[in-house]
Amino acid sequence: MSHQNPLDLSKAPLLSHLLELRTRLLYCLGFFALAFALSYVFAQDIYHFLQRPLLVIFGPDSGRRMIYTGLHEAFFTYLKLAFFSALFFTLPLMLIQLWRFLAPGLYQHEKKSLSILFAMTPVLFVGGAALAFYIVMPLAWDFFISFETPGGGDAISVELEAKVSEYLGLVIKLILAFGLCFELPILLLVLAKAGIASAEGLKRYRRHAVVAIFLLAALLTPPDLISQIALGLPVLLLYELSIWLIHWTEADASSRQRRQASI
Repeated sequence: MSHQNPLDLSKAPLLSHLLELRTRLLYCLGFFALAFALSYVFAQDIYHFLQRPLLVIFGPDSGRRMIYTGLHEAFFTYLKLAFFSALFFTLPLMLIQLWRFLAPGLYQHEKKSLSILFAMTPVLFVGGAALAFYIVMPLAWDFFISFETPGGGDAISVELEAKVSEYLGLVIKLILAFGLCFELPILLLVLAKAGIASAEGLKRYRRHAVVAIFLLAALLTPPDLISQIALGLPVLLLYELSIWLIHWTEADASSRQRRQASI
């Protein structure tokens, strides 16, 4: 009877997992390429949508304009917009594929907790992005445009003529800042699962967290108090929510350990 090398047996499942991972990555890459192509086709419409907070302040009949000062600037701006739009729409699919890759090797209670995390990730990101776009941007744009001054007499008028690339960069920066900061509960829950963070530890360092949150808000947002408060307060509430969620998971884990010990 021929005996198969145990090393070959151990390589077989690893190879199958790598092939499965490659297939899922190629699937995500193909979807991203399709989303990028479609986003570039509709890049002008997407850009018009992102202009709405500014258009509402100016008014539809204001005659205001946006400019670009380099021949290639508008083209690369639309490419950048298509890239981030494609990434935005591909992210949920990437999370689904990652979940399907990891789920078969998890215990039932691990699947339950991680499925909640995977489901919360895009929801929190979209919630942060929506807050930035519909609440923060109109307030911030109104504040910045208030520095325009009319001309007349011995004064020259000061008016905004925003560059298309700079406006898109600021919008993307705000959306990413709010979306990623809203992922704080996910990060803290993962750290708690790894044994690095705990509910009591987060309570103990709450005052340090308040300072760190508002310092981060000042670094990530434009230099106006409205944006900093609008980012800092929700993230602070999410920090408190994370403490409650971690406390709940710790209590659930301890009760499960007691049940296993009694068996």
